[in-house]
Amino acid sequence: MSTVLEAKQAVVGEITDKLKSAASVVVVDYRGLTVGQVTELRKQLREAGIDFKVYKNSMSRRAAEAAGLEGLSEHLTGPNAIAFSNEDVVAPAKILNDFAKKNDKLEIKAGVIEGVLASEADIKALAELPSREGLLSMLLSVLQAPMRNFALATKAVAEQKEEQGA
Repeated sequence: MSTVLEAKQAVVGEITDKLKSAASVVVVDYRGLTVGQVTELRKQLREAGIDFKVYKNSMSRRAAEAAGLEGLSEHLTGPNAIAFSNEDVVAPAKILNDFAKKNDKLEIKAGVIEGVLASEADIKALAELPSREGLLSMLLSVLQAPMRNFALATKAVAEQKEEQGA
């Protein structure tokens, strides 16, 4: 086997492993972005621990099929870049969606969320969710509300009893 073919198989294997192990994957079309814009985007993604790479579409399609994500292949046309996140499911969607709002040339095509193929609308909906900390604070306020209401009712009853006793 030639070294070129071995190198291509290694790249396909690398992409397959990333697709299988990633918590979320987002495919974007970066056509029309300047070098400075792409550099800024890469910097933001790197700071969040997200791997952002450009692969040949033929290799990406083979990797998607090997990972059991055949539906992703139809989105792998034209100049694509792929963002892989192993820890945070929301981070790549949020960063890329925010960047796409500021730079209309960046187009989110599709993605994979915890092993399930996601459309552009799914990725954008994920990006609009509040952060983990925001969701936890909402949950905490919902859990505290009954106790707070009970305490207020108890205080009102106690004040009413004091007024009647005086």
